Amino acid sequence: MNLDHQQDASVRHFDHCPWLFAEAASEEQRHAQRARQQAVGGDSGIGERCYVAHSAAVFPDRLRLGDDSYIAAHAYVTGELTTGADCTLNPFTTVRGTVVLGDGVRIGAHTSLLGFNHSMAPDRPVFQQPLSSRGIKVGDDVWIGSHVVVVDGVTIGDHCVIGAGAVVTKDLPAWTVAAGNPARPLRDRRDSPTTTPTAPAPRGPLTRFADTARAQAADILARCWDGERYVDRPGRTPTVRAHCDAVEIADLLLGSAPEQLTTDEHVRRLHTAQDPQTGLVPELGEPAPAPDHDGFIGEGAALYHILSVGYALDLLGASFPHPVRGAREMTARQLIARVEELPWLDGVWGAGAWIDAWATAVHWNLRHGDGSGGQDGGAPEALFGWLVTRADPWTGMWGSASPEDGRLQVVNGYYRLTRGSFAQFGLPVPYPERVVDAVLDHARDSRHFGAGRENACNVLDVIHPLWLCSRQLGAGSGGDGYRTAEIRAWAERQLAAALPRWHDGRGFGFGPTGPGPEPGLQGTEMWLAIIWYLADLLGRSDDLGYRPRGVHRPEPARTGLDSRHI
Repeated sequence: MNLDHQQDASVRHFDHCPWLFAEAASEEQRHAQRARQQAVGGDSGIGERCYVAHSAAVFPDRLRLGDDSYIAAHAYVTGELTTGADCTLNPFTTVRGTVVLGDGVRIGAHTSLLGFNHSMAPDRPVFQQPLSSRGIKVGDDVWIGSHVVVVDGVTIGDHCVIGAGAVVTKDLPAWTVAAGNPARPLRDRRDSPTTTPTAPAPRGPLTRFADTARAQAADILARCWDGERYVDRPGRTPTVRAHCDAVEIADLLLGSAPEQLTTDEHVRRLHTAQDPQTGLVPELGEPAPAPDHDGFIGEGAALYHILSVGYALDLLGASFPHPVRGAREMTARQLIARVEELPWLDGVWGAGAWIDAWATAVHWNLRHGDGSGGQDGGAPEALFGWLVTRADPWTGMWGSASPEDGRLQVVNGYYRLTRGSFAQFGLPVPYPERVVDAVLDHARDSRHFGAGRENACNVLDVIHPLWLCSRQLGAGSGGDGYRTAEIRAWAERQLAAALPRWHDGRGFGFGPTGPGPEPGLQGTEMWLAIIWYLADLLGRSDDLGYRPRGVHRPEPARTGLDSRHI
């Protein structure tokens, strides 16, 4: 009995002081702890040197603890909990719903992270209301004091400190020191008068993410190779875009061509995909699309292939073997007539995509040595003149918001239009401050940016205009400028949400719409670029060790319209 009493006392001691377990536990206690971890986390859910208190009520749907993390005495854990390394849930902590913690998160005693909720409509008793969960995300190096409550849907950025007793109801940007009920930002942690020089910081989350992506890139590409061609993900049909996405990912993460083919064979396949008569690239197994009356096409995969195939060839050190005929032969008058026929009222994304493709065709024709575009040589200048004079001075954009989608079509169309025109040719956009206003307004629309609703297209179409206009307004990487604090706060939230979406060995999914949530080449290529833009706006893109060079490159592909700049 005396020995049993000593064992029980020792376990209670470790439950309350779990950091002592690794060095002081007996072999019997280690065996019991392994059994405890197996019971709550399965074979692979618990990292090295972790501890789960025997007195803690741990009943998860899914539990993943990073190395050197612990759940202390009398904690209550349900739902889905994922932590990074060096995380601590101190005694009497409650963690419920869907909660994701970064590395080095300290959660004080009696604190509650409630990653779920239920409605309170008056038509039924509260206990009969349906549950919902948007989840809670906490970044790296965060200290949450005792008796804090964090409610569902909140994202806490890296390096935050939250005072005891706070009730956190809204997102907190990185480096925020917050307290109160409701929690309010008090200052930036970096402004602390007690700050002293420290040793170099360990690898941050961006570096760890990029290292992981780099280490898994070859396997992701191999997964999407069916033995003959590239597919977006296993079981799908081979496509031209999948081949191009593979080239982009390999260049971004590996600095080389995908190893399934030699560089010469990659180039040969993409060259032979181009129709020599029209200069267009149809989908695999399909004929070249017939041009419209003005010599260009209006929609379809071949429109985007002007971008994806052209830049894939560029990354491989090659270029289109033939000019894009529709851009070469269209006169300025024909171009303006076509542009005015585009669906600016009810399909701005389609209008922007058409401008993107046509302007990119001009870029490739210039590269091909085919003049400045257009049969009379003035079509590109006419296009930019039309765009500048038709931009709405209140929004800096083209088209109008709708009750159904808000600014979705307008902002997404703006990204496509400016990517291929102003950004690609290194020309300033009109009314950049108004663009920032309109984009930030759109970014608050919960129909498109509520928890779990973001997709790669919508996030990219916000972050690229913000990045482009911030640079034009004089805010360098991480620097100050027009509405910089709001832009950074949005970028912090999106970055914190994006990094955990990586699926080991499979990459990123696109999102809940479009190609869907399953990881594939398109989602991976787009999110890698998005993460770079988010990080660059925060002054941290160097941590990634990569920079997009293809379709989503930040630098102009050329400067101006003069063919002498080829």
